[in-house]
Amino acid sequence: MEEMKVTKFPEGFLWGGAVAANQYEGGYQEGHKGLSVTDVMSAGDVDHPREISYEILDDKYYPNHYGIDFYHHYKEDIKLFAEMGFKCFRLSISWPRIYPQGDELEPNEEGLEYYDHVFDECLKYGIEPIVTLSHFEMPLYLAKKYGGWRNRQLITFFERYAITCFKRYSKKVKYWMTFNEINNLIDTDNPFNAWTGAGVLYEDNENIEQTMYQISHYQFVASARAVQRAKEINASMQVGCMLHFGPIYPSSCNPQDILAGIKAMDKRYFFSAFQYGRYHILGLVNPIVAIIYAYFLICLNPLDKSKPIKDRLTDEDLKDLKRGTVDYIGFSYYKSTIAEYDKIHDFIEVQNPLLKKSDWGW
Repeated sequence: MEEMKVTKFPEGFLWGGAVAANQYEGGYQEGHKGLSVTDVMSAGDVDHPREISYEILDDKYYPNHYGIDFYHHYKEDIKLFAEMGFKCFRLSISWPRIYPQGDELEPNEEGLEYYDHVFDECLKYGIEPIVTLSHFEMPLYLAKKYGGWRNRQLITFFERYAITCFKRYSKKVKYWMTFNEINNLIDTDNPFNAWTGAGVLYEDNENIEQTMYQISHYQFVASARAVQRAKEINASMQVGCMLHFGPIYPSSCNPQDILAGIKAMDKRYFFSAFQYGRYHILGLVNPIVAIIYAYFLICLNPLDKSKPIKDRLTDEDLKDLKRGTVDYIGFSYYKSTIAEYDKIHDFIEVQNPLLKKSDWGW
């Protein structure tokens, strides 16, 4: 019998784990941190979705206020992490810990010092931090005062926040991500996605799909600007993106269902192709991409006639998108779904009846 050939991971391969500040950090009122959008999301379970409010209510339980209290136990937690042999740690910075309201001109030094300590502890054990700038914890104040990512001003606020982090940690953090699972916004049926990802609650009388693409566009531009600023500060830093990416299969061999599966995946690909690499992957020149992008945003999603086109898509936006493509793409994979043809909605996503479900219905 031949000996089994063992293939080893390449030298420098990063094997690790991941967490998110809004889920594990705790200390939600400490260190002059401001409230985040998830600080006003109550607990839920498989039968009861989490509730969203604009304030903290006395009769509700908010699990992210405490998490696993990493804020106070990061040293022992990172030590345990190192004992696993992990070489990288994907974590996020809580935006309101750095800019409590989000629109300040100066950052919160106490928050910056906290992450200095966290990154130093990682590096002490030879663990490479992979840091996400926005992972479901944008400042609640930005949602309440500005309407979240409905407002173009958030591009400026996010860029300022990104610059602050890049300058402060450029010698400690090599790998960055801009937005976590930015394409969650595509699922407009679940209010959780727009709230955690953009600080937006859709209104009954608005064109939800149109608003969703406008929100996405502003985040695309903000991400592209962040990439450019990072390269200016330290050209060796690598800036990536993060996608929620489970495959969508056709529900049958019926050509209509097959086309439904293709269309469903196209909506997911849109978030990676146009923001995060169409220029690099396909080598398209600016005019071609500009035409495709403008068609997608404007023609497929009719404009609000009260707003000029320039307010939605500017020449400078397109320049930023070209200059600010990312260095790598990360993704989370939870489950697959299937798509079937639907006369009203063109296609719908449904669960695969041939697969087992978890207790949460996944």
